[in-house]
Amino acid sequence: MEAHPAIPRPVTGPVADLDFRVEGAAPVEFAAVPTIGFALRIVSRSGHEIRSVMLDAQIQIAARRRSYEDAEEDRLVDLFGDRSRWSSTLRTVPWLRTTQVVPAFSEETTVELRVPCTYDFEVTGAKYIQALDGGEVPLEFLFTGSVFYAGEDGRLQTARISWEREADFRLRMAVWRATIDRYFPNSAWVRLSRDAFEELFAYRAANAIPSWDQTIDSLLERKRGER
Repeated sequence: MEAHPAIPRPVTGPVADLDFRVEGAAPVEFAAVPTIGFALRIVSRSGHEIRSVMLDAQIQIAARRRSYEDAEEDRLVDLFGDRSRWSSTLRTVPWLRTTQVVPAFSEETTVELRVPCTYDFEVTGAKYIQALDGGEVPLEFLFTGSVFYAGEDGRLQTARISWEREADFRLRMAVWRATIDRYFPNSAWVRLSRDAFEELFAYRAANAIPSWDQTIDSLLERKRGER
């Protein structure tokens, strides 16, 4: 029985081969959460007509690929330990994983790979980026997923994208900060346990302190007075 044309057939002939390059990054103007849009160029190296791509991108920070100022090293102690140990502790930091559907194209296309950014300092990637004063964040993009393409007879075929497909990119810290500041200007987030928050809330109420900033300042001032 002849295969239905809408169902991908077993691969016959040359397999679709894709190449990936990240060519830029900018804050996404309208998004529900802070999001960076990476300009991802995809090239069909094998020349196949691509019907669609179910793309899975894993992004990690290549921490060894940049130098650090003294203040940055102090902030990174929580991640990598004392500077004297960095030869063995400085490592690649996982950032996040995202998926995206790439529409049909011939030869090559450029799509916006949208990557949500968190300001949660419990997340290792966010903690690392926040420790930097400026410069660039060295990123590694690892790609996998499924590519659907036209075979030699025009029928739909599918192939798996290997994790060997990679792309490097250096994200300017200015882009990260512009993305975060669009949603949280001059702010930072700290996660507290419910018990700790309730104690803090009670202290603020008992002392009639009008804001959370002033509440923290009051506690810090008391701490300094105890020294």
